[in-house]
Amino acid sequence: MTARIDLTLDCADAPLLARFWKTALGYVDEPPPPPFATRAEWLAQFDLPEDESADDGAWLCSPDGTGPRLSILKVPEPKTAKNRLHIDIRVPGHGGPEERWARVRAEAGRLVAAGGRVLQEFDGHHIVMADPEGNEFCVAAASAD
Repeated sequence: MTARIDLTLDCADAPLLARFWKTALGYVDEPPPPPFATRAEWLAQFDLPEDESADDGAWLCSPDGTGPRLSILKVPEPKTAKNRLHIDIRVPGHGGPEERWARVRAEAGRLVAAGGRVLQEFDGHHIVMADPEGNEFCVAAASAD
């Protein structure tokens, strides 16, 4: 049996990054675990310090339940170095190399409009980007199956 994974991003502004990654991945807010009606209600059971709130985290999932869940958690320290692990966004679609590259560039443009930025472009292959807090990720074509 294979293990399922969740990915966690540390951040300074969880709502900001949640909006970006929902746009980037098509993810939605993950409902709180039963029997809780809200994330705030769920978090209340953990006896958090008074200066922490439900806005200090976001929990996202793919609408159809595929793919890893994404947790976005506020931390006090800033990002100081390059990620050792990063997300690759694979743009679907068939066609020749030029068509596929055009879709990759269009997706990068969409993500720039959502608050990301291009760090480096490897012509015809992939684009290295950063989310609004500087977490690196790549945009590339999905494999042609």
